Amino acid sequence: MSKIEINNIYKIFGPTPGTVLENVKAGATKEEVLDQTGHTVGLDNVSISIEEGETFVCMGLSGSGKSTLIRHINRLIDPTDGEVFVNGQNVLDLSPEELLEFRKKNMSMVFQRFGLFPHRTVIDNVGYGLEMQGIAEPERKKTAMEKIEAVGLNGFENQYPSQLSGGMQQRVGLARALANDTDIMLMDEAFSALDPLIRSDMQKQLIDLQSELKKTIVFITHDLDESLRLGDHIGILNHGKLVQVGAPVDIIMNPADEYVKAFVKDVNRTKVIKAKTIMQSKENANGVDGKNLIKVKEDQFIDEFLPQVIGTNSNCEVVDKNGNTKGYITNKELQKTLSKS
Repeated sequence: MSKIEINNIYKIFGPTPGTVLENVKAGATKEEVLDQTGHTVGLDNVSISIEEGETFVCMGLSGSGKSTLIRHINRLIDPTDGEVFVNGQNVLDLSPEELLEFRKKNMSMVFQRFGLFPHRTVIDNVGYGLEMQGIAEPERKKTAMEKIEAVGLNGFENQYPSQLSGGMQQRVGLARALANDTDIMLMDEAFSALDPLIRSDMQKQLIDLQSELKKTIVFITHDLDESLRLGDHIGILNHGKLVQVGAPVDIIMNPADEYVKAFVKDVNRTKVIKAKTIMQSKENANGVDGKNLIKVKEDQFIDEFLPQVIGTNSNCEVVDKNGNTKGYITNKELQKTLSKS
């Protein structure tokens, strides 16, 4: 079983959602349900499998159901119908006491508005979850300081949130989630309140941290570029329905419907497609000129090495972080990828 399994989830908001459920299952649209019953359909038969160690991004416009979906994983919201499994455990079967313990041990959450305690210093904010778990202060401070350094905030551990910029405050929120050392991180519009430059920097930092930590991350956003940059897989919601799930390159190259096609039509592919996505494996790479190669890392985006490829008319040798050859990208294959519409 996958790390997280969401099976046929329906969520209907209103006084008597059970009376509306059969209409939704029969195909009534979100607009029809609202007009006829006054109830709002949050999620309509959504099923998702999220594997251990991947970053799964759920995206859509406001009101699409993405934040409702993430809140089912830690059961901040109960579904009207369906199942939610985490580590093989149906979270809907947990008692209130079991649910509290389950949240402490299995997942942490990073919010859009930071969620920091204004009266606590950075190090005390980062260590808060550990304090709630009963971890002794020396160990708590040690772990908190390690995570503060991991997000680049060493030297600010004794500052208060009001003394930090928005980007720095979000780093504190990320460090707090990392300090809890849970397998799963839920990130709900975590970077949406940041200005573009800081947001891009936070995205890069998350990618770097994830390459080492391999957490299971569920990331919610309304921004397609962010989805494509961060996600191993992306699920796109529209009016509570899941309209497409796939790897970033699949979303770009093969949009499932007009809604998705409208999202991706203006995407700069060089900024969201990685070398490993379009490379040919060593075994399948025939006819690559070994004398005219430039080395690129498998997680580099095309825009990072495209100018050098164009300037030298070279092919690419794709290597992992240890320098081992993983595959090749020919100049021809690169042009083919960029010319697809």
